[in-house]
Amino acid sequence: MSSQASNSKAENSNPPGSIKVLISGRPGIGKSTVFMRVVEGLKLAGLRPCGFYCPEIRIGGVRKGFKIVSLGLPLEGILSYVCGEMDGLSNLTVGKYCVKVDDALSVGLRSLEYAEKECDIVAIDEVGPMELKVRELGRKIWEVLYSPKPTIAVVHIRSFDEVRRTLTSRSLQVLSYIVTESNRDNLHNEIIHRLVGSRWRTL
Repeated sequence: MSSQASNSKAENSNPPGSIKVLISGRPGIGKSTVFMRVVEGLKLAGLRPCGFYCPEIRIGGVRKGFKIVSLGLPLEGILSYVCGEMDGLSNLTVGKYCVKVDDALSVGLRSLEYAEKECDIVAIDEVGPMELKVRELGRKIWEVLYSPKPTIAVVHIRSFDEVRRTLTSRSLQVLSYIVTESNRDNLHNEIIHRLVGSRWRTL
């Protein structure tokens, strides 16, 4: 397996149990693809990653919003949708999208609570403006990031430096990765290897 050392940074020297893996990069570069490959690889290594991810909703090739889908529980909802085009949306806005707070809480909050109690690693895609604008969900995301529980999180590029600095200041072991066109096809192997060590064999 080729090293991705130039694209990762280990900070501090806490035990592996406190490791926080942060993934970021420009929109459309493949962050979610890397994230899902890591999730599947962790499962193959015998671990239980749980949390949530937020795939796009596209209609006729046009992005209309985002779902919020649980990893670990049979839960799925709408995180956000174009304002005025769906009932039940809140007045919390990110660009042209309005957040559906009820679904964000019933799926996102419950999934993180479950992940903390029942799973080996917390997995979040993503830590971004939509997720953080929902107060209770945002509070829980930060609570998970601050905890000693191993966590892998996709972080919006505008929040990446702040999140990394904040976690490092709390003496957590932080591994940060920027997804690029040159590393995105194999980056998941590097991340999984750092998380599970000799138990992992490159796909």
